[in-house]
Amino acid sequence: MQTILITGGAGFIGSHLTRLFVTKYPNYKIVNLDKLTYAGNLENLKDIENSPNYTFVKGDIADLDLLTSLFNQYNFTGVLHCAAESHVDRSITDPLAFVKTNVVGTVCLLQAAKEHWKGNMEDKIFYHISTDEVYGSLGEEGFFYETTSYDPRSPYSASKASSDHFVRAYYHTYKLPVKISNCSNNYGPYHFPEKLIPLCIHNIINNKPLPIYGKGENVRDWLFVEDHARAIDIIFHNGKIGDTYNIGGHNEWTNIDLIRELCKQMDVKLGRPEGTSAQLITFVKDRAGHDLRYAIDATKLKNDLGWMPSLQFEEGLSRTIDWYLNNTEWLNRVTSGQYQDYYSGMYGK
Repeated sequence: MQTILITGGAGFIGSHLTRLFVTKYPNYKIVNLDKLTYAGNLENLKDIENSPNYTFVKGDIADLDLLTSLFNQYNFTGVLHCAAESHVDRSITDPLAFVKTNVVGTVCLLQAAKEHWKGNMEDKIFYHISTDEVYGSLGEEGFFYETTSYDPRSPYSASKASSDHFVRAYYHTYKLPVKISNCSNNYGPYHFPEKLIPLCIHNIINNKPLPIYGKGENVRDWLFVEDHARAIDIIFHNGKIGDTYNIGGHNEWTNIDLIRELCKQMDVKLGRPEGTSAQLITFVKDRAGHDLRYAIDATKLKNDLGWMPSLQFEEGLSRTIDWYLNNTEWLNRVTSGQYQDYYSGMYGK
């Protein structure tokens, strides 16, 4: 019997991970701690909210007293730490919010786990979910490996790099049983529509411009979010304590080619003449410090634990578009801000 704390479980990646663990492991007790900021949406979990092995707690990972209380109440045997501020543009305008959540919040969580597990670290796991952006930027060739030196370029990636270092420090200093994974760009259902793919899906539906930074030449490795959740599950249960695992989608696309593929599929699915959506593409001033290319080498994860992505990008993108087209009410509530009313309706406060 495991009792697992998932932080940020109402967010994009977190909700997929929470759903996977609640449904796949009915004998586990899953506690979802989420502050419900703009990116946290309990509507993402409506299908499991009444599951007997699931509990939601609204709270901040930077609140050490709350974390201590939760560890005492539930006696967690594992932590899956998803909670993070993750939007690069927001980090440029408000870096201190990223320091508080990603750095201070992570250290508070580490400290709570260390104190509660002190003297009995056996069969405990603190799993920290990070990003490939900590490695910096690649040229036209090469890949990020688990041994790649850190070189963060934005306040977001710097805050995640700092949190990674603290996790490793707690492993080496206090022998806290940690695991870390660094993933490439995720996409899929329930993604908050300020990120590239859901933003463009929403704008195409509404015939609005598709803003593309610079010339659209930046390259990203795209990972279907359900594949990411499956990788985390495998690493959590079978990965080596103290190790880092890179999780990549093996799907490198320039932003402009990605959006052209999205436009092509959207035209077909919406019954519009070919080329209609592509006419909405609008190039805008490039983001400050915009990394040119990310690319993950996930060979270690494949060789050690047998994980591989299940989808190629075109298929995953098609499934993602279908989900948004079939869930326009969710999309409209998120873009209008009405989704934040769901907590009040569910919990009456």
